[in-house]
Formats: sequence, C-alpha cells, structure tokens
Amino acid sequence: MTDCFHRLGLPRRFTIDAAELERAYLARSRAVHPDFHLTGSSADLNASLELSAAVNEAYNTLRDAFSRAEHLLALEGGPSAAEHKQVPPAFLAEMLDAREEIESARENASETDRLERVFSDRFDSLISNAAAMFEQLAALSPGDAQRANLRVRVRGLLNAAKYVRGLVRDLHTN
Repeated sequence: MTDCFHRLGLPRRFTIDAAELERAYLARSRAVHPDFHLTGSSADLNASLELSAAVNEAYNTLRDAFSRAEHLLALEGGPSAAEHKQVPPAFLAEMLDAREEIESARENASETDRLERVFSDRFDSLISNAAAMFEQLAALSPGDAQRANLRVRVRGLLNAAKYVRGLVRDLHTN
C-alpha cells in the first residue's frame, strides 16, 4: 500500500496542518509536474505523469479528514470496512430515527438545513473521536496489545461517520 504521508513528505499522523499539507503538495507537485519533463524522453514524461497523478491522489486523500482516517487506519493495520462492519446497536436505532426525520423534512427547507447542521456536527464529532484514538495509537509501542482494540474502535467510528455522511447526502437527494 502506498503511504500518502510519505509521498508528500509529511509525518504519519491524523492531525495535519492544512497550510503544511498545501506547501508539501505544491512542492512535490512542482518537482514531478509533466511540464518540466516535456523535453525528456517519453519514459521520463510517462514517469512524470504517473508521479504527478500519485501526488494528486495523496493530496486528495490527506486533505479530507475521513479519507485521511481511512488511509491512516489501513497503514496502522486496522480492519477495513468490509472486515469489520459493526456499529453499536444504539447508533443504528438513532440512524433509523434520522432517516425518518429526513423523510419528514424533505419539503421544509429550514428543517433540512437544521438536519444538515445536526448531521455535520455528528460527523465532525465522530472524526474528532477517531483523531483522539489515533493519538492514543501513536503513543503506544508497536507491540502493545491495546493497539488492536483501538484500531477496531477507530473502525467503528469510521463506519458510523460514513453512515452519517450518507445521511447528509440523502438529505439532498429526492
């Protein structure tokens, strides 16, 4: 698996300064941009195109908190969404209620706006909790038995965040 943090020359951690990410991206992007390899061989140009695409992919992965968390969890050896699909039963019940609220709010713009704020706040809270767990993971030694449990807990938070993100999407689809 490609390490997007390494590709952009950034430390492997969840919390990233947006300006630092932007600077790293622009520097790497300039270094591998195909425009600087037009006079070289076709192999150099092809390599530059591939590297430029990889830098863009790394940047897009790291600038989105959810994608960054998914990527970091994979690098940490955590379970994928396909391997661990569970979310707490109480969360599922809450999401069923949220779906009913979406159906009721479809024709009411102010209610739709309110729900979007509620869901966005919930998403941000889940990502914030995942960030805190990534910090706990970083503080543990590689052989610590608690790491596996933390990775599973992060996966549960990311599963929930994905579900909440879907609610925001569904709020705006007819």
